[in-house]
Amino acid sequence: MRIGKRFASLGIALLACVGMTAQAADPVTVYSSRIENLIKPLFDRFTADTGIPVRYVIDKEGPLMARLKAEGRNTPADILMTVDAGNLWQATEQGLLAPLDSPVLNANIPEYLRDPGGRWYGFSVRARTIVYSTERVDPQELSTYAALADPRWKGRLCLRTSKKVYNQSLVAMMIARHGEAKTEEIVRGWVANLAAPPFNDDTSLLRAIVAGQCDVGIVNTYYLGRLLRDEPDLQVKLFWASQDENGVHVNVSGAGMTRHAPNPEGARKLLEWLSSPEAQELFAGLNLEFPANPEVPVHPLVKSWGEFKPDVINVSEAGRLQARAVMLMDRAGYR
Repeated sequence: MRIGKRFASLGIALLACVGMTAQAADPVTVYSSRIENLIKPLFDRFTADTGIPVRYVIDKEGPLMARLKAEGRNTPADILMTVDAGNLWQATEQGLLAPLDSPVLNANIPEYLRDPGGRWYGFSVRARTIVYSTERVDPQELSTYAALADPRWKGRLCLRTSKKVYNQSLVAMMIARHGEAKTEEIVRGWVANLAAPPFNDDTSLLRAIVAGQCDVGIVNTYYLGRLLRDEPDLQVKLFWASQDENGVHVNVSGAGMTRHAPNPEGARKLLEWLSSPEAQELFAGLNLEFPANPEVPVHPLVKSWGEFKPDVINVSEAGRLQARAVMLMDRAGYR
């Protein structure tokens, strides 16, 4: 009987140790505006690699930031993940993100793809460039974003609505490069050349080019990639804009640790893991984006588009100049 009790006590002790080990891996909670099928595979892999579980809440970036602000110190969120540097900049301006001094992140993510203060980091790169009909456009006619304001494109240009942050960031970066007066002149030229009212999404714009409604447009490359996966013979191609000038406009999907993160160490581990080669290949490949870590190979379909020179102005400028860009587009009649 005494031996049985001793073994029973030992079993209880072992169970207690196991329980303590399990409890040591506190979950990380992520507020994400990226959709579930783009983040769940990442978080599942992270948990498999580290034993740290990840909980997540998915919503649009606006409601998520409002929720963080309302929750304050009581928030369960450790990380805010969203698309576009403009949104990440807004979160920073609202005091929702905390600086993170991480040699790992600083080594893996180029300086122009992260907040100068370490409050957020880009984990995938999205290029917004020119697309054209292979049936009606000679790529030799194409050059820069500004050149699409030339009268030769009158009635041939399609654009996405100015209400989407992607175009707000593009115009903000143009202000940073060309100044406000020159940028407004370009945007007015775009509006004069429109073949149709601006579209609600890039996929509809691409479909309009295929249908002959317009001949050229500006999109994020992964929208074309998604179509090409199902329709490899689509009569639309990418053109890397402004290669003889500043380069293609790029933006990021990224994340940062929240100001009142209840599990800051877990947040750090997840953010650093997201910059690793394993995570980067998955993060970018799922949506046919470009890895932010330059040492990581791109998806084969993305690689088939060829190399390009990106504009390496810090993407945080997209946020700093966003309000001016919105007002400029409104003045120019770009709806």
